[in-house]
Amino acid sequence: MIEFALYNAWLIPLLPAVAFVLIALVFKPLPKVSAFVAITFILISFVLAICIGIGVIQQGGEFVEHPLKQAFTWFSMNGLKVEMGVQIDPTSAMMLFVVTLVASLVQIYSLGYMHGDPGFSRFYAYLSLFAMSMLGLVIAPNLLQMFVFWELVGLCSYLLIGFWFHKYSAREAAKKAFITTRTGDFGLLLGILLLQINFGTLDLQRLGEMIPNFAQYTHLSLGALTVIAVILFLGPIGKSGQFPLHVWLPDAMEGPTPVSALIHAATMVVAGVYLTGRTLILFKTVPSAMAFVAFMGAFTALFAASIAITQTEMKKILAYSTVSQLGYMMLALGAGSLTASMFHLMTHAFFKALMFLGAGSVLHSMHNEANIWKYGGLKKYMPVTYWTFLVGCLAIAGIPPFAGFWSKDEILLVTYNMAAHQHQPFYYLLFVMAVLTAGLTAFYMFRMFFICFHGELRDKHAHPHESPFSMLLPLYVLAFLSVVGGLVGMPWLQHGFGYFVRIGEFEHEAPNYIIMVGSVVVALIGIFTAITIYLKKSVSHEKLAQQFKPIYTLLYNKYYIDEIYLWIIHNVIDGLGRFLWWVDTTIVDGIIDAVGNAAKLLGSTFRRIQTGKLQHYALVLFAGIVILVIIMNFMDTSSVNLGLLGGVR
Repeated sequence: MIEFALYNAWLIPLLPAVAFVLIALVFKPLPKVSAFVAITFILISFVLAICIGIGVIQQGGEFVEHPLKQAFTWFSMNGLKVEMGVQIDPTSAMMLFVVTLVASLVQIYSLGYMHGDPGFSRFYAYLSLFAMSMLGLVIAPNLLQMFVFWELVGLCSYLLIGFWFHKYSAREAAKKAFITTRTGDFGLLLGILLLQINFGTLDLQRLGEMIPNFAQYTHLSLGALTVIAVILFLGPIGKSGQFPLHVWLPDAMEGPTPVSALIHAATMVVAGVYLTGRTLILFKTVPSAMAFVAFMGAFTALFAASIAITQTEMKKILAYSTVSQLGYMMLALGAGSLTASMFHLMTHAFFKALMFLGAGSVLHSMHNEANIWKYGGLKKYMPVTYWTFLVGCLAIAGIPPFAGFWSKDEILLVTYNMAAHQHQPFYYLLFVMAVLTAGLTAFYMFRMFFICFHGELRDKHAHPHESPFSMLLPLYVLAFLSVVGGLVGMPWLQHGFGYFVRIGEFEHEAPNYIIMVGSVVVALIGIFTAITIYLKKSVSHEKLAQQFKPIYTLLYNKYYIDEIYLWIIHNVIDGLGRFLWWVDTTIVDGIIDAVGNAAKLLGSTFRRIQTGKLQHYALVLFAGIVILVIIMNFMDTSSVNLGLLGGVR
């Protein structure tokens, strides 16, 4: 079975694609059958992904140096050969496991959450297409195939964010996500074209061999290669919600909550991190580009965390948390560690999917009331949701032995080592930013937790209740993984997660107990602060907000980034459009009209000459002859006079 899975990995994205076609064309009128088909096919893909993971582990480091690649030529021409196929290595094997696991749990969860929705079958069709797109991206052996599935992921996110298209907010959020990510995708496409033009290939393995020796294969300078790397990185900036293209991600909460869990945990947003990891050799070849990736990650992590501490909607707090954690993953890549980034990607998928599905459980119980200040006391009404959500909060806060502790500390460690051991003082600043982010993360997560689950129910008209078993089962599974999922990355293991996904240049770091203890202390300070303000209420949060009103207002309004964009669109872009319209209608049209009128006038004039009457043509011929005779006679007379003048001399 393992060997079959390894050599038939193309079945993993194919199965959900078949489910999409069957639901869309055959089973759409049968909601229960549609759900059964979608869940069955994704579970088969999950089993195949597990078999591939086992096969890669059994082979040890063999797949690191020699990935299993199966490809066929799609088309070929001089200077361009495009292949389609499959590449299996430790990184793609891990991603296959994460994507199929979360997609399976989300689809099972949706049985209860989407029950009775008129678009039930359509929802499962979109989920299947979404899973197929992400899985196709994961196994792609070249950048062109990745880009094709990258765009399909964007299409699916548009369809699912705007799933409830009867809502104005959902339609607008879907358009915002689509347009914002397309902005970054333009850079990605341009970067891919530049790589093809200069290196003559988009194959990931071949690029990995050529880029470190780019002077041997191309005429590029180091500066030119840096520009290509930064342009290529624009795609991940948009897809993974990095500043300044992060604005679409919180609004994506307008889609059904299972969609939010899928987008934020295992599909669209991690696609940018995955692509950056796949092309990490490009950034490691140009250190300035790698430093840029690291800075963008650290800044985005701190920036989003600061916004999350003031938000009042459960899913939006989690959304900004995702933006922040994606920043952590980018920071790890900018520190040169694919292992640390992919490790945090995996653990984050577990606890972030857990918390989004937990939030969906709360929203389902509270009839989609979004404001957390309408909640309170849900612990006694929803005990399973309470305890599983607590696990997620402890995991993301980085409390040992929960999963987030191990992966977050790995990122802090590689960032610190980049500064201390690689003599890059700039990374000390990034390390401090990452530590501050860890404290803020613990604070805002437990702020939300205490407001929602402790105290007394504030909405007296609500009747909260625990969710059905189909929604609770995924919570149990994800809570378990959020507890034990990080243990594979313990620094004391000889063959832990780092051994599984490293790409060769990363050596397993020795444990740094100062960083480990320090990060826990910072997290505990954040949790203690949340307990003081929101559980014990020793300090009034209203008075704090009033006391620091300018800062609170700035954070609550998300630094006014959306408003700035709207101002630029309405005043600068629209103003430029109006100016160009004036130039077009006044100057350009005026010139064109003048040329046209001149041609019309000349045509009208010469048209009178072409009468079609023979006598007119004879008269013109006679007049021409007379004029020609007069001219010739005049010329002869002039010649005689000149001769006489010459004789006088």
